[in-house]
Amino acid sequence: MLTCGCAFLAAMGLFAQTSQEMAAYFTQRIEHPSTFVPAQGASLSPEGLDAARANVWAAWQEANARLDEPRLPALRPLTADTKGALVLPDTLEPSATMDYYWGSKGEARPAAGWPVYIYLHGSGPRDREWSNGLRFATSLFEDAPSAYFVPRIPNEGGYYRWWQRSKQWAWSWLLRQLMLQEAVDAHKIYVFGISEGGYGSQRLASFYADYWAAAGPMAGGEPLKNAPAENCRQIGFSLLTGAEDTGFYRNELTGLVQEAFDSLQAQHPDAYRHRIQLLPGQGHNFDYRPTTPWLREFERNPWPAEFSWEDFEMDGWHRTGFYNLVVKRRPDEHLRTRYDVEIAGNRIDLAISDVHYQTVKVDPKWGIELDFARTYTPATGGELTLYLNEHLVDLEREVTVYVNGRQVYQGRVECSVGPMMESLGTFYDRERIFPAAIDIKY
Repeated sequence: MLTCGCAFLAAMGLFAQTSQEMAAYFTQRIEHPSTFVPAQGASLSPEGLDAARANVWAAWQEANARLDEPRLPALRPLTADTKGALVLPDTLEPSATMDYYWGSKGEARPAAGWPVYIYLHGSGPRDREWSNGLRFATSLFEDAPSAYFVPRIPNEGGYYRWWQRSKQWAWSWLLRQLMLQEAVDAHKIYVFGISEGGYGSQRLASFYADYWAAAGPMAGGEPLKNAPAENCRQIGFSLLTGAEDTGFYRNELTGLVQEAFDSLQAQHPDAYRHRIQLLPGQGHNFDYRPTTPWLREFERNPWPAEFSWEDFEMDGWHRTGFYNLVVKRRPDEHLRTRYDVEIAGNRIDLAISDVHYQTVKVDPKWGIELDFARTYTPATGGELTLYLNEHLVDLEREVTVYVNGRQVYQGRVECSVGPMMESLGTFYDRERIFPAAIDIKY
């Protein structure tokens, strides 16, 4: 239900649409996420942003409430009985259901809401691994007060992974559901896992970094091409692997991840906060308890003034956008694109590059590509939308945008309801309801 009546909204000049029209727009965006439809809305003054956001959010809640879809159960203390099931679309994976535990631990909900930990289990028999996940969450991991989402992988088999497209659909559903939960702290969502869950959480850490406060893979170690470290510029990242864990080169790959994060943090001392360790004398199994206490010290910044994004595909799918940047046309469909965004005052600099990979090391047994060299060339021919809010720029002054050193925009940006609806419909994020947008071709 909206927090104020339509007559009041019309008098304030906040909306061109009714709440029903906004809800219908949001329903279309949820059901057809790959189809972008521009939103129209009345202009806003800076003083009207908070009221407009509240009502756009209310329309979003109304649209979600109307959908015929599974929802997260009410949050109760985490036990074997606090569980649900999510049926994945047959078009992505036939006969696939992601069962999950969902519950809280700790005596009282924090004032800002429950921090949420998403735990991904390993690749052993899934019922045993899922049961272990519940046991770890309730009695091993020390992070209360907290809430836990502990899924069981929908199926088993060769090369069946947490990051494939049917599971990506599940993560999109989950993030939307978590953002709708008023009891959840949207600044404290964490992803972590062990073994196969370590691989999965490392990939998801990079792919969805704009949603996490921190990520904590354990006993894994992905090749960096599968989880570019650059994307983790604004989150906490912990990777613990046994120094003797030679299976699939986990220890060697963890060492390469450490080198990458160390180098990035040296270039950006206030970013790339990480703890990556090869644990002496340890193999694939070790003490997993140190991860969540380290993760819980981090909070998400949903509007960073600086971030990096290597736009890569995961099982054939690309993200639509990252933080406040939405891609309308990638400059080269055959290459990855890297975006480096820096905002200082009202000047926005975007360095946009085509990424060229060269494999420099392959293991002789499995053919795993272990290490890579990258080169970059300036990208051309792309289109994007840059969303802005009062946390990023002074909306009452001119904004200047440069792409690869060339000025592409200068002027005042208009605030309106349309960008709020578009950005919320894109990211599902109650912290990213942006009132202004600049469309850029380069």
